[in-house]
Amino acid sequence: MHEYFMEIALNLAELGRGYTSPNPLVGAVIVKDGRIIGSGYHQKYGGWHAEIHALNSVRESLEDATMYVTLEPCSHHGKTPPCCEAVVKSGIKKVVVATIDPNPLVSGRGIEYLRNHGVEVITDVLGQRSVRMNEIFNKYVTNKKPFVLVKAAMTLDGKIATVKLDSKWISSDKSRMRVQQLRKQFRSILVGVGTVIADDPSLTCRLDEDVIQPLRIIVDTHGRIPLHSRVLNDEFCGNTLIVMKDSVDHDLRLRIEEKGVKTLLLKLHEGKIDLHYLMEQLGEMGIDSVLIEGGSEIIASSLSANIVDKVMFFIAPKIIGGRLAKSVVGGDGVDLMKDALVIDELACEMVGGDMVATGYIKGGHR
Repeated sequence: MHEYFMEIALNLAELGRGYTSPNPLVGAVIVKDGRIIGSGYHQKYGGWHAEIHALNSVRESLEDATMYVTLEPCSHHGKTPPCCEAVVKSGIKKVVVATIDPNPLVSGRGIEYLRNHGVEVITDVLGQRSVRMNEIFNKYVTNKKPFVLVKAAMTLDGKIATVKLDSKWISSDKSRMRVQQLRKQFRSILVGVGTVIADDPSLTCRLDEDVIQPLRIIVDTHGRIPLHSRVLNDEFCGNTLIVMKDSVDHDLRLRIEEKGVKTLLLKLHEGKIDLHYLMEQLGEMGIDSVLIEGGSEIIASSLSANIVDKVMFFIAPKIIGGRLAKSVVGGDGVDLMKDALVIDELACEMVGGDMVATGYIKGGHR
C-alpha cells in the first residue's frame, strides 16, 4: 500500500520538471482511511514546497492521516520556512519518505526533527525511483558540479551527417520533440562552434512561452563563431555564453559582447578548453545541468575528459554510409577495447520509429 501512494506522489513530482531548478522535484500526498485527502508538488523555484501545497489542499481533519513525500521534508530556512515544522504543526503523526535529502543542510535532520516531535517516519519506499528522478539535483547539491548528459542523433551505421554535411533530419518528429523536453529540463545546452558554423542552430526550447530558456554555451576555442550566427543575434542572445581561450582576439571578444552575449576566457589544457575547469565555473554560476548536443568533436572531448554522467543516443533506422561522413564520436578514440567506455543500466525504447538508448557512464556519478 505504501508503494501505491508513493507512486502517485512521484508522478506528481514530475509535473514540476523544468521549473524547480536548482531545487529538487518533490511530490506529496496525504492519505486518510485509504483515501487521498490532499496532494501537491513543488511547482517552481522559490515557491511553496510539495508538503505545504498538500497541507493547504486538505479540507478535513488530519487526525490519523499519513503523508507520503518523495524527499525528506526540509529542516532549514531557505526561500520558504522548514517543511518539517509545518508537518508537526499540522498534527500528522505518520510520514512515509522515499529518500533522504542529500543536501548537507538537510540530510537526515528533517526526519530527526519529525521523530523527535512524535511523528512516525518510514523511509526508503520507492527510494531508487526518487533518486533517479532527482539525479541532477543530487549531483549538484553534493558536488557543486553540473550533471552532464550527452545527446546525439545518428543513423543505424553511426553517422550524424552525410558526406555533404546534411543532417536534417536524421531523427523523427517525435524524437525531436523529446529533445525539446530535454531542453526544458536542463539549465544549459553546450555545443562546439563547429555545430554553429555548420547548422546555425537556435538552441532554444520551443515547448511553451513560459519555459525557462537554457543557457546556450558555445565552446569556441579560437574565436571562429560567425558574427551573424543566430545565437549572437536573436532575442535570447543575452542568455548565451561563448567560451574561448584567454588569448583570443580582443576586438572579436568586444564585438561579441557588444551584442549582449557573455564571454568566458579560459586557459588551454593540451591545446583545448579544459572541460573539467569549465564545469567548475558553470557550477559556481549556479548551472546545475548541461545538455551536450554535439557535434562529434565536443562529444569526444567531453567523454575523454570524463565529465559525462549519462548518454542518450537517438538511433534512426537509416543507413547513409560514406567513409568520410561524420561519426557520432570523433576525436582519436581508444587504442584497445579494454579502454572503451562502458555504459551501465542501458535502457532502450522506441520513439517515433527511432530507437533511443539511454545509460550511465560506468564508474561515474550515481
